[in-house]
Amino acid sequence: MVYYAVIDTNVLVSALLSSHDDTATVLILNKLFSGEVIPLFNKEILEEYNDVLHRPKFHFSEDRIYLLLETIKKYGEYVVSSPTGEILSDIKDLPFYEIVVEKDNAYLITGNMKHFPVKPFIVTPKEFLDILKKNK
Repeated sequence: MVYYAVIDTNVLVSALLSSHDDTATVLILNKLFSGEVIPLFNKEILEEYNDVLHRPKFHFSEDRIYLLLETIKKYGEYVVSSPTGEILSDIKDLPFYEIVVEKDNAYLITGNMKHFPVKPFIVTPKEFLDILKKNK
């Protein structure tokens, strides 16, 4: 089974900051690089990734950012979304939500569950890994 995922920016930041290879966020990035999970994105999401990952406080190298973004673009799927009418507490989260509802068998993976409505397809990194494990 193919799994699609819209990955919230906080998951990417957490994975890149982690010093442990077995954290849920790092394991999710590994699944992107291995092709087990297909990332979904649009122009707004890529722009947010780029802006946040370049913040000086994170000290991510240009090479690391470039590799991650190019991998997402190369192996991911660009999705054109339609307005859902959903009202979120942070308007910057809306593109993530609107992309995930466009695709069957897709999940929005976030570390900020409170920013999104309670839906079965909005999950934490650990919950997503549990879903993958259960359906193997």
